[in-house]
Amino acid sequence: MSHDLLDLVLPRLAKRLNRQLRRFRAGEMDEGQFSEKFEDLLQQQHAWLANRGIDELEAAEVVHGAVIVLSAPGLKAEALEQAVPLEVIEYQAVRAAAADIAQAYGVSERKATSRLSRLVAAYTE
Repeated sequence: MSHDLLDLVLPRLAKRLNRQLRRFRAGEMDEGQFSEKFEDLLQQQHAWLANRGIDELEAAEVVHGAVIVLSAPGLKAEALEQAVPLEVIEYQAVRAAAADIAQAYGVSERKATSRLSRLVAAYTE
């Protein structure tokens, strides 16, 4: 999986997600609407990659990896709140994403966990 793909997706995803968060915080949408918009945004990013010839599985891994990277502040806060190492919380996020990928694409959850872990670790180091 290419670190370069994550570099392409992160700014696109961050910009659009930030816009949605501002609208949510301003009361322009409720939680349900925010969740729906967030899911649409992830599907758009996946389609954007797939339309550029990226394998659908790899596109899903990149999008999930980008969400985990962008969630770093929230993951850190959760780790502090639970008084556990950040790596524990990050691993839980990676496992949840890997389970989603495994179910959607019929791949091994273990393999998806390994690939996502490498991507997130490479980006955050």
